[in-house]
Amino acid sequence: NMPISQMLDARLWVSIRLGLQAIIVGVPVGIVLGIVSALKKNTWIDTLTSVFAVLGVSIPNFLFAMLFILLFSKTLNWLPSIFMLQKPFVSSIMPTIALSLFSIAQIARFTRSEMIEVLDSDYMLLAESKGISGPALIFRHALRNALIPIITVLAPLIVDLMTGSLVVEKIFAIPGVGSLLVTAIQSNDYNVVI
Repeated sequence: NMPISQMLDARLWVSIRLGLQAIIVGVPVGIVLGIVSALKKNTWIDTLTSVFAVLGVSIPNFLFAMLFILLFSKTLNWLPSIFMLQKPFVSSIMPTIALSLFSIAQIARFTRSEMIEVLDSDYMLLAESKGISGPALIFRHALRNALIPIITVLAPLIVDLMTGSLVVEKIFAIPGVGSLLVTAIQSNDYNVVI
């Protein structure tokens, strides 16, 4: 006998904050990895980045979450294994990284392929012949044109982060919408699930 708005009120902001943290971590790291991989094409750095991207896309984020708990909480005892409202930043480090690994891998792959295509284009040769080189060539000319397709990929990634956080929230005992949904599914509370 409780309105769904009351149930979602406090939990929604926790999930949104976790998703935004994952985006804030994932997008810049993915872009940097993609740029480095494109600039070091066909080297060991490119191979290592490609392997990381394939693993980041292939392995689900809840498996990364469990591995992080095993490594950083149980073995090294660096971070808490469950979310604590008294320490929201420290206890959200592992969930944020676990959620952001998919977006890092996805954006790194797109950035690499777009940067390679842009770096091999005619207008980049023209810019180099005009004497532009180094960071100005990469950031002003190449990255600006490579980011256009990457921005179109961000909207589905944001949705994936929100839906992918369901199990991660349950693993880390985060009081968000994901844990509410999982609890509702387990208790057959169809009204909350809908």
